[in-house]
Amino acid sequence: MYPVLFRIGSFEVTSFGAMVALGALLGILLLRRELGFSGIDQGDGTDAAMVGVLGGLAGAKLLFVFEHASEGVASALFNRGGLSWFGGLAGGVLAGWLYIRWRRLPTLGVLAAAAPALALGHAIGRIGCFLVGDDYGKPTDLPWGVAFPQGLPPTLQKVHPTQLYEMVFLLVLTWLLVRWRRRGMSDLKVIASYLVLAGGERFLLEFIRINVRVALGLTVAQFASLAAVAVGLVLFAVSPRTPSDRSSSR
Repeated sequence: MYPVLFRIGSFEVTSFGAMVALGALLGILLLRRELGFSGIDQGDGTDAAMVGVLGGLAGAKLLFVFEHASEGVASALFNRGGLSWFGGLAGGVLAGWLYIRWRRLPTLGVLAAAAPALALGHAIGRIGCFLVGDDYGKPTDLPWGVAFPQGLPPTLQKVHPTQLYEMVFLLVLTWLLVRWRRRGMSDLKVIASYLVLAGGERFLLEFIRINVRVALGLTVAQFASLAAVAVGLVLFAVSPRTPSDRSSSR
């Protein structure tokens, strides 16, 4: 574990913060490339991404505080990890959408270009979670189990490194989304694919993670996952199948 990369006086630069910043940077660079592929102005699209990053960080922290309110609001608010992906997704999309509407950019085009960038940024952020020992899974006897003696919370038992499981999945999802876009998949289907696959993966992963079950034996993240999958399926249902979609699925 490397929770703190270095200190400047009393100021700490954490591995989690560094990975979140790196994820945001790489995500924006990928977004610019995807915007160029779609013929959308890269400047306006990048500004929307920056607004989305700020909204995402706010939403991620707020939902994390809500999920961990039983530990005390102050503890959850200043946790060295402490970001929720679904809060970040909701806050980022809302803030970015408001900016897109204000600038009168093509909403579906920008969101479809942002889908692989979101997956990539999330993947890099999960490396930060691993380095600080946050969001790990249940105890395991598997040879790749990891103990987090300085984790959040600390554990001397070997547990599932669910952060790395999710990182691998999200990197694959990034590649798939870019590939599908290059093969002509419609913007609506790209967005739907992101929601269904990312939401479905998180729903299943929660079964081996240590999170509070709030109702029906499910966590807050699992209910949010189901909502994301449902929205994605609705988008699939209302999106007409085109020749380019048929070729992209081969």
